[in-house]
Amino acid sequence: MIARRKAAGLIGDDRGATAIEFALVLPAFILMILGGMATATLGFAVSSLHFAVEDAARCAAVKTTVCTNAASTQTYAARAYQGPAISPVFSATTAGCGHTVSATGVYSVNVIPQLLNVPLSATACYP
Repeated sequence: MIARRKAAGLIGDDRGATAIEFALVLPAFILMILGGMATATLGFAVSSLHFAVEDAARCAAVKTTVCTNAASTQTYAARAYQGPAISPVFSATTAGCGHTVSATGVYSVNVIPQLLNVPLSATACYP
């Protein structure tokens, strides 16, 4: 009898409902925030990589005292890259449309079950 009365009293009771709803929504919200941060960091890496190769290609064409050969152009591009630590590899040539600088790198995203590697590449040419 007493158990039935307590159970009947709990049916209309909504104390703690906010805490339960918060506990259900919190993991999805945290994953959404962390995914947004990882996506923003990936976008920053791509943007910085493109800036570095464009700046280095322009340096090879215009600033001939700074970027005198392929090695100095690659060093200039490595210094111009300000993104996350993906260790990009730069190459500089004069084949094609003028002074061409290319870069490749791998951005690693830590997805809970495994590590996801996203290959990045950028190429710029300045006549």
